[in-house]
Amino acid sequence: MQIQVLKSKLHCVSVTQAELDYIGSITIDEDLMDAASLIENEQVHVLNKRNGERLITYVIKGERGSGVICLNGPAALKVSVGDVVIVISYAAMETEEAKHYKPIVIFPDTLTNKLK
Repeated sequence: MQIQVLKSKLHCVSVTQAELDYIGSITIDEDLMDAASLIENEQVHVLNKRNGERLITYVIKGERGSGVICLNGPAALKVSVGDVVIVISYAAMETEEAKHYKPIVIFPDTLTNKLK
């Protein structure tokens, strides 16, 4: 049997943009994507620490080194620029593998979204 486990997490990044007139997704600085082992189009959960909103969307690449965290489309209504969010990805794996798996947890600078 396979179970869903935490694969990786960007813990506490600041929303830099919210673009309602877009087809949807979250744009993430490619440096942050690499650090958290996220790939373009991967499903992620986004948790807003300010208002408790939780949403599911997919990742698109943002400009490397820009620090961009942009919620697009309807997700833009769930955040405000400056909100701190947690971005989580999950992976399916066999229970025995999951017992030994170590997720990647990244703690970027919350003000700049740059890696420390």
